[in-house]
Amino acid sequence: MFEKVFETERSLVRRWCSADLDELVKVYGDREAMKWVGDGRPLSESECREWLVVTFRNYKRRGYGMFAVELKGRPRAIGFCGIVHPGDQEEPEVKYAYLRCCWGQGIATEVLRGLVAYGTEVHGLMDFVATTAPNNCASHAVLKKAGFLPGELFTDEHGDLTQPFLYHATQTPSSKA
Repeated sequence: MFEKVFETERSLVRRWCSADLDELVKVYGDREAMKWVGDGRPLSESECREWLVVTFRNYKRRGYGMFAVELKGRPRAIGFCGIVHPGDQEEPEVKYAYLRCCWGQGIATEVLRGLVAYGTEVHGLMDFVATTAPNNCASHAVLKKAGFLPGELFTDEHGDLTQPFLYHATQTPSSKA
Protein backbone atom coordinates (compact mmCIF):
# COMPACT_ATOMS: atom_id res chain seq x y z
CA MET A 1 0.00 0.00 0.00
CA PHE A 2 1.30 3.44 -0.91
CA GLU A 3 1.68 6.07 1.81
CA LYS A 4 -0.36 9.14 0.85
CA VAL A 5 1.23 12.49 1.75
CA PHE A 6 -1.49 14.85 0.49
CA GLU A 7 -3.93 15.20 -2.35
CA THR A 8 -5.19 17.98 -4.58
CA GLU A 9 -8.31 18.24 -6.67
CA ARG A 10 -6.83 16.07 -9.45
CA SER A 11 -3.85 14.35 -7.88
CA LEU A 12 -2.66 12.03 -5.16
CA VAL A 13 0.85 12.70 -3.84
CA ARG A 14 2.56 9.82 -2.04
CA ARG A 15 5.94 8.64 -0.83
CA TRP A 16 8.20 6.91 -3.32
CA CYS A 17 8.46 3.15 -3.42
CA SER A 18 10.87 0.86 -5.27
CA ALA A 19 8.19 0.19 -7.90
CA ASP A 20 8.52 3.84 -9.03
CA LEU A 21 11.87 3.18 -10.70
CA ASP A 22 10.40 2.81 -14.21
CA GLU A 23 8.52 6.12 -13.92
CA LEU A 24 11.61 7.83 -12.47
CA VAL A 25 13.58 6.75 -15.52
CA LYS A 26 10.81 7.92 -17.88
CA VAL A 27 10.74 11.40 -16.32
CA TYR A 28 14.39 11.96 -15.37
CA GLY A 29 15.78 10.04 -18.33
CA ASP A 30 13.97 12.32 -20.81
CA ARG A 31 16.67 14.44 -22.47
CA GLU A 32 14.21 17.18 -23.50
CA ALA A 33 12.75 17.55 -20.01
CA MET A 34 16.11 17.38 -18.26
CA LYS A 35 17.64 20.22 -20.26
CA TRP A 36 16.12 22.43 -17.54
CA VAL A 37 17.45 20.43 -14.56
CA GLY A 38 20.88 20.58 -12.93
CA ASP A 39 23.62 20.11 -15.50
CA GLY A 40 21.03 19.36 -18.21
CA ARG A 41 21.96 15.68 -18.46
CA PRO A 42 19.27 12.98 -18.22
CA LEU A 43 19.67 10.49 -15.38
CA SER A 44 20.51 6.84 -15.98
CA GLU A 45 18.60 3.96 -14.41
CA SER A 46 21.39 3.44 -11.86
CA GLU A 47 21.29 7.15 -10.91
CA CYS A 48 17.51 6.91 -10.47
CA ARG A 49 17.98 3.80 -8.33
CA GLU A 50 20.45 5.73 -6.13
CA TRP A 51 18.00 8.61 -5.87
CA LEU A 52 15.42 6.20 -4.45
CA VAL A 53 17.91 5.26 -1.71
CA VAL A 54 18.67 8.93 -0.95
CA THR A 55 14.96 9.72 -0.80
CA PHE A 56 14.26 6.86 1.63
CA ARG A 57 17.07 8.26 3.84
CA ASN A 58 15.51 11.73 3.67
CA TYR A 59 12.16 10.34 4.83
CA LYS A 60 13.89 8.92 7.91
CA ARG A 61 16.01 12.01 8.56
CA ARG A 62 13.55 14.84 7.88
CA GLY A 63 10.16 13.21 7.42
CA TYR A 64 9.95 14.46 3.84
CA GLY A 65 11.78 14.34 0.51
CA MET A 66 10.67 13.63 -3.05
CA PHE A 67 7.18 12.27 -3.68
CA ALA A 68 5.35 10.57 -6.55
CA VAL A 69 2.43 12.38 -8.19
CA GLU A 70 -0.45 10.32 -9.57
CA LEU A 71 -3.64 11.49 -11.19
CA LYS A 72 -6.63 10.29 -9.20
CA GLY A 73 -7.90 7.07 -10.73
CA ARG A 74 -4.59 6.42 -12.52
CA PRO A 75 -2.27 4.30 -10.36
CA ARG A 76 1.06 5.21 -12.03
CA ALA A 77 3.24 8.22 -11.32
CA ILE A 78 3.00 11.00 -13.90
CA GLY A 79 5.76 12.95 -12.20
CA PHE A 80 7.50 13.82 -9.00
CA CYS A 81 7.66 16.71 -6.56
CA GLY A 82 9.29 17.24 -3.23
CA ILE A 83 11.06 19.28 -0.61
CA VAL A 84 14.80 18.68 -0.47
CA HIS A 85 18.01 20.17 0.90
CA PRO A 86 20.59 19.75 -1.92
CA GLY A 87 24.13 19.56 -0.57
CA ASP A 88 22.57 19.80 2.91
CA GLN A 89 21.62 23.45 2.33
CA GLU A 90 19.68 24.98 5.18
CA GLU A 91 16.66 26.29 3.28
CA PRO A 92 14.15 23.78 1.94
CA GLU A 93 14.02 23.68 -1.84
CA VAL A 94 11.02 22.54 -3.87
CA LYS A 95 11.59 20.37 -6.92
CA TYR A 96 9.24 18.95 -9.52
CA ALA A 97 9.33 17.18 -12.87
CA TYR A 98 6.58 15.60 -14.94
CA LEU A 99 6.13 13.48 -18.03
CA ARG A 100 6.01 15.84 -21.01
CA CYS A 101 2.50 14.63 -21.89
CA CYS A 102 1.35 16.25 -18.62
CA TRP A 103 2.88 19.68 -19.23
CA GLY A 104 0.62 22.69 -19.77
CA GLN A 105 -2.36 21.30 -17.84
CA GLY A 106 -1.92 23.18 -14.55
CA ILE A 107 -0.97 20.01 -12.68
CA ALA A 108 2.46 21.31 -11.62
CA THR A 109 0.97 24.51 -10.14
CA GLU A 110 -1.82 22.63 -8.38
CA VAL A 111 0.59 20.13 -6.85
CA LEU A 112 3.17 22.78 -5.93
CA ARG A 113 0.53 24.72 -3.96
CA GLY A 114 -0.33 21.50 -2.13
CA LEU A 115 3.35 20.74 -1.51
CA VAL A 116 3.97 24.15 0.07
CA ALA A 117 0.85 23.80 2.25
CA TYR A 118 2.03 20.33 3.31
CA GLY A 119 5.52 21.59 4.18
CA THR A 120 4.12 24.49 6.17
CA GLU A 121 1.28 22.71 7.97
CA VAL A 122 2.96 19.38 8.69
CA HIS A 123 6.64 20.29 9.03
CA GLY A 124 6.47 23.94 10.12
CA LEU A 125 8.50 25.14 7.12
CA MET A 126 7.86 28.81 6.42
CA ASP A 127 10.37 29.63 3.68
CA PHE A 128 11.05 27.76 0.45
CA VAL A 129 13.35 28.29 -2.50
CA ALA A 130 13.13 26.95 -6.05
CA THR A 131 15.87 27.23 -8.65
CA THR A 132 15.37 27.30 -12.40
CA ALA A 133 17.20 27.99 -15.62
CA PRO A 134 16.75 31.68 -16.52
CA ASN A 135 15.06 30.72 -19.82
CA ASN A 136 12.65 28.15 -18.35
CA CYS A 137 9.59 30.38 -18.75
CA ALA A 138 7.12 27.53 -18.18
CA SER A 139 8.59 26.74 -14.76
CA HIS A 140 8.72 30.46 -13.90
CA ALA A 141 4.97 30.66 -14.63
CA VAL A 142 4.28 27.63 -12.40
CA LEU A 143 6.24 29.14 -9.52
CA LYS A 144 4.65 32.59 -9.85
CA LYS A 145 1.13 31.09 -9.94
CA ALA A 146 1.99 29.16 -6.75
CA GLY A 147 3.04 32.39 -4.97
CA PHE A 148 6.82 32.32 -5.43
CA LEU A 149 8.66 35.56 -6.19
CA PRO A 150 11.78 35.79 -8.39
CA GLY A 151 15.09 36.53 -6.64
CA GLU A 152 18.44 37.71 -7.95
CA LEU A 153 20.19 35.61 -10.61
CA PHE A 154 23.33 33.79 -9.44
CA THR A 155 25.95 31.46 -10.89
CA ASP A 156 25.55 27.84 -9.76
CA GLU A 157 28.19 25.16 -9.12
CA HIS A 158 28.22 24.26 -12.84
CA GLY A 159 28.99 27.85 -13.82
CA ASP A 160 25.46 28.39 -15.19
CA LEU A 161 23.18 31.30 -14.38
CA THR A 162 20.35 30.24 -12.08
CA GLN A 163 17.07 32.02 -11.40
CA PRO A 164 15.92 31.52 -7.80
CA PHE A 165 12.32 31.91 -6.68
CA LEU A 166 11.38 32.47 -3.05
CA TYR A 167 8.26 31.74 -1.05
CA HIS A 168 7.38 32.84 2.47
CA ALA A 169 4.30 31.41 4.18
CA THR A 170 2.26 34.18 5.75
CA GLN A 171 0.33 32.08 8.25
CA THR A 172 1.67 30.21 11.24
CA PRO A 173 1.46 26.45 10.67
CA SER A 174 -1.43 24.82 12.50
CA SER A 175 0.54 21.69 13.39
CA LYS A 176 3.99 20.21 13.25
CA ALA A 177 5.07 16.63 12.67
